[in-house]
Amino acid sequence: MNKKHTCYCGLYCENCAVKVKVEPAAKVLHEEMKTAGFEEIIRFIPGGEGFWAFLKGMAEDGICVSCRDGSGNPSCAVRVCAKEKDVEMCAFCHDYPCEKFAAFFAGYPVLERDNALLRDKGWEAWAELQNKRRAQGYTYSEKKREG
Repeated sequence: MNKKHTCYCGLYCENCAVKVKVEPAAKVLHEEMKTAGFEEIIRFIPGGEGFWAFLKGMAEDGICVSCRDGSGNPSCAVRVCAKEKDVEMCAFCHDYPCEKFAAFFAGYPVLERDNALLRDKGWEAWAELQNKRRAQGYTYSEKKREG
């Protein structure tokens, strides 16, 4: 596990639907459209050049690299706070959990439990859980399968 793919809040980028589902789909769509000749005609479609540049970038480079490397919302309150306090992960902060996490816990039901695991058992246990989920094709967008 590469720690650069961890978000300060405790989410693991490699279990995000963008990485697991959207980026692979973008690769397929880009290749299909290229094969069908859209690369030559895309400029004649309103907004086509911008769309093509976006799709190509997503297919070749991906769209998200992690909030540690500059992706995501630059004004995310959790991210800003963690950087200001110079904490590796919020779970390790003496103020955790704080009021900034109410929305995260509502949107990501596994996050509170995951951060407790990280705080209580450390990186190895947390990474094992995240890698297990990844191997099962889990994404945070799937509320039913909380791995």
